[in-house]
Amino acid sequence: MRAKILTGLSAGLFAALLSLNPVIAAEDHKAEAIKHAEAAVANAKSGDTAAAGEHAEAAKMHAEAAEKEKANPHLEAAIKSLESAIAHSKMGQAEMVSESAHAAMTHLEAAKKAF
Repeated sequence: MRAKILTGLSAGLFAALLSLNPVIAAEDHKAEAIKHAEAAVANAKSGDTAAAGEHAEAAKMHAEAAEKEKANPHLEAAIKSLESAIAHSKMGQAEMVSESAHAAMTHLEAAKKAF
């Protein structure tokens, strides 16, 4: 019981701290988006377009969250590239998934440097 209470309090404290500093939260979302975009590229290169698509969707979710916190043209471009990667993953086009996810990574890195 005590462990559940402590876990809940810790999660609440973490959420409160993130809400106090949206720049830190945006950085976390960009870092997560980059990690998932990298995984999408790696999976696409190995031919696993389904896993690549899942990572591209996760990267898109984080990129959209980062953009809501602080808009950036590179984030917009990354989201478009991730949408392309997702569409190509559904068609089983590994090379196009890889190219689109790599383009997204480039834009996400540029967005990270812009802060």
